[in-house]
Amino acid sequence: MNSTASPDELPSSTAPLAGVRVVEVSSFVAAPLCGMTLAHLGADVIRVDPIGGAADYHRWPLTADDDSIYWAGLNKGKRSFAADFKDPKAHQLIRDLIIDAGILVTNAGGRAWLDYDELAAIRPDLIHVQVLGRADGTGAVDYTVNAAAGFPQVTGPESLSTPVNHVLPAWDVSCGLYAALSVASAVYRREITGAGTKIVLPLEDVAFATAGNLGYLAEAQLGLPARGRVGNAVYGTYGSDFSTVDGARIMIVALTPRHFRDLTELTGTTAAVAALEGALGVDFRDEGTRFKHREVLGGLFATWFREHTAQQVEAALDGTSILHERYRTFAELATDPRVTDNPMFQPIDQPRIGTHLAPSTPMSFDGQHPAVRPAPANGDDTAAVLAERLGLTQDEIDDLAAGGTVRIAAGGAVRITDKETE
Repeated sequence: MNSTASPDELPSSTAPLAGVRVVEVSSFVAAPLCGMTLAHLGADVIRVDPIGGAADYHRWPLTADDDSIYWAGLNKGKRSFAADFKDPKAHQLIRDLIIDAGILVTNAGGRAWLDYDELAAIRPDLIHVQVLGRADGTGAVDYTVNAAAGFPQVTGPESLSTPVNHVLPAWDVSCGLYAALSVASAVYRREITGAGTKIVLPLEDVAFATAGNLGYLAEAQLGLPARGRVGNAVYGTYGSDFSTVDGARIMIVALTPRHFRDLTELTGTTAAVAALEGALGVDFRDEGTRFKHREVLGGLFATWFREHTAQQVEAALDGTSILHERYRTFAELATDPRVTDNPMFQPIDQPRIGTHLAPSTPMSFDGQHPAVRPAPANGDDTAAVLAERLGLTQDEIDDLAAGGTVRIAAGGAVRITDKETE
């Protein structure tokens, strides 16, 4: 199926970034998330990949036919241009597309045909975003950056002595959103001043900046005691998870004195907690004090949770100010009304994957979430891009495809030349 959008499927002219054109040369999470975010906001994003797809084109999870659900999820709303990255003619075509668009987002390093100085010499107002692993240009990915950032050493059960990685690629996600923000900021600057911008965004610095912004680094620099693991507790305040009689687990957080008062009243421990305050000579209205004595407090509250089912606990908590949520699986979340009835999620018929609910952006504009459009397959839009953006004729496009410089999707099939299969 060719995903080339008809005019009524393209982003609305009233979308926040309508009229902005972006070329994305990328793979994996951070840069593709940047491009998809811009596409959701109305930009015309052309993802440029090698013929057959980049390293992430078949990344897990996969369908039974080995199509990547992951890739489709991170490339919704884009157009796909596929070319032979070893062919100098392809390099020139990609450079021409970048010059035409005026914005490049890439995490592909070491390619002269993507070099900022060479491109900016032709188009001085170019916005060029380069996502790096480390600031020195050496390679890094979310999982290695996370190891360097200190977080695995304070994640997991208190008794554990080995590091624990988080499953969420938090630094990739944060980096992708920082990259999208940098593009939007540079577009605004260009509108005001006419100037282009060279933006360098190291993934490692995203993690280090976060560790600094949250006070973790200053805490260490000021010589305060080293932070340890606290399991599922919430550092510096009262938060913990509890098990119900039917085996569910509930996370509760009592940030304020009101939250904590409601928790003691709900669990019937108000008198016991007051007695504990008197015995210890403390005031549990202070969140730091609640954190210090979290274990003994948890022991008091746990009995009530163990005596009730998850349904009873949730119903009771809903009538209080206490922040709470039951731990859920992805399968449970997928059928939760907070997803199925959420206007952020919209049904799409994703070629090769199937029909499912897919998210737009978490933010709405004037009460509306941007429309969600499916992800293309490799090379779906090559011909349209060459014709629309570079003005090539059909004969010229056919010659490029026949020579293996580009891949063209035609009538639902992709032409594979001898050169491509060598």
